[in-house]
Amino acid sequence: MADEQNVVGNTFRSASYNVILQVSFRILTFIMNGVLLRYTTRDMLGVVNVRLMLLQQTITFVSREAFRKACLSKSTEKRWPQVINLLWCVFPIGVALSSILGYIWIYYLERPDPALVSNYNLGVLVFASTGAVELLCEQLWVISQVFHFLRLKVVIEGIANFSRCFLTLFLVITFPNLGIICFCLAQVSFSLLIVILYYMYFIHQMGKIQTELPEEFPLKSIRDFFPSIVAKKPLISLEMANLTWSFFKQSFLKIFLTEGERFIMTIFKVLTFAEQGVYDVVNNLGSLVARCVFMPIEESYYTFFANILARDKKAKEQSPEAAKMAAQVLEVMLKFMVLIGLTIVVFGYAYSFLLLDIYGGTTLSGGEGPSLLRWYCLYVLIIAINGITECFMFAAMNKDEVDSYNYKMMMFSCFFLLASWYLTVFGSSGFIIANCLNMILRIFHSLSFILKYFKSTPDLQPLRGIFPSYLVLLTYALSGIITALSERVLCCNHGWFYRILHIGIGAVCLLLVAVAVLIKEKSLLEFAYEQFIGAKKKKKD
Repeated sequence: MADEQNVVGNTFRSASYNVILQVSFRILTFIMNGVLLRYTTRDMLGVVNVRLMLLQQTITFVSREAFRKACLSKSTEKRWPQVINLLWCVFPIGVALSSILGYIWIYYLERPDPALVSNYNLGVLVFASTGAVELLCEQLWVISQVFHFLRLKVVIEGIANFSRCFLTLFLVITFPNLGIICFCLAQVSFSLLIVILYYMYFIHQMGKIQTELPEEFPLKSIRDFFPSIVAKKPLISLEMANLTWSFFKQSFLKIFLTEGERFIMTIFKVLTFAEQGVYDVVNNLGSLVARCVFMPIEESYYTFFANILARDKKAKEQSPEAAKMAAQVLEVMLKFMVLIGLTIVVFGYAYSFLLLDIYGGTTLSGGEGPSLLRWYCLYVLIIAINGITECFMFAAMNKDEVDSYNYKMMMFSCFFLLASWYLTVFGSSGFIIANCLNMILRIFHSLSFILKYFKSTPDLQPLRGIFPSYLVLLTYALSGIITALSERVLCCNHGWFYRILHIGIGAVCLLLVAVAVLIKEKSLLEFAYEQFIGAKKKKKD
């Protein structure tokens, strides 16, 4: 039981550190986009932030996602040479994807007007190459996650992200004539720093790590960073390779689900590059909470569930301590995610116009911008539920269930792409509506899996955590009505005094919601205190 408690504590702190990293990066990106709107064109933002970033993210995600999921599972213990060998397969896959997708991006997709965006081919080559370069340290990333080097990812990615943002702003403001080259140089600095800093850390800290983890840590020398021959064993574990292959097939589908609207914009030309630039700015703003809070939590709790649950067993067949801990954590995290999502929906509706007007002026607040951001607020609530239910499902599925789900993911992908194409009649908001519908389908599937998983243990029912108390829901409803009326009466075209008053009303309503949560959701607060603050006190003692 103590081991499970330690894993939960490490997972909770890891999620917290990742949230800090993502929040810091998104704040930097938020500031950077605000400045770039005044120093570059919307077409340039559309090409870089939609077209080129889609290329780079597709390469890294498809190449490494399956390997990360397979190698973080409990079955990888005491097989580290085979794990390292398997993880080095990521790089050649990334190189192949970079070549194939780079060719498609240059010769088969719509090209921007050279008068508006020059050096497009160079941009494709640089972003495709950096996507492959980042994969050179994948084995070190996995090791750092398994052995709970909690601050390492935060520090390294924080430095790399700050470098990219600072260099982008410096070059765009100082050398505006360089155009897309400014973004290329910044992306190169990011990818190189990620790889160099991971290797520098492990080389420099090798002796200290071996002293603290003398028997467990798999790397004994620099040579162990790289592939090796495993005595009397296959180079890689066939069981792990099969699991990786199952996840790998799934990763192609998942990238279309997560980046489907960008693929549709890129392939079918439903929006101009300028419209894509505005959509991307609003998209980044609207998904700020999802990327800052939800993604790190999902990554960390997938690691937790994968470490304490055996994939080939249901809840009744797990150890009683592991099953109870998994159910408790799932219930508490569901409630936490729903509360965050409800807060975004309620207050986002009444403050979307004001936020966009302050951030980007009439360029963003005029037209479809506020409507698009309000739909994002609803989308945030939906992905809050989907994220935590899916991370449990993927960690608990056995190989056959993963293979079966791949076919369902294919159906989800087809539905999403068709819905996105059809709903573009509603403009950019159609992409968000399609995402909402797709995520609702995935939530139903995840909930069905969880119900079946805990069916034989009636005392463990984690889905009770989805619904907050009636008092909390009533407080949210009243806050939504009050802030919506406040926006209509005070916010629109009445000057800054009335806008500040509108903000003050929202702050009071948010305080009332917080008080209701403190009164009625004590189990959530007790869990957070026990796993984060309580663990720190025990460590000091």
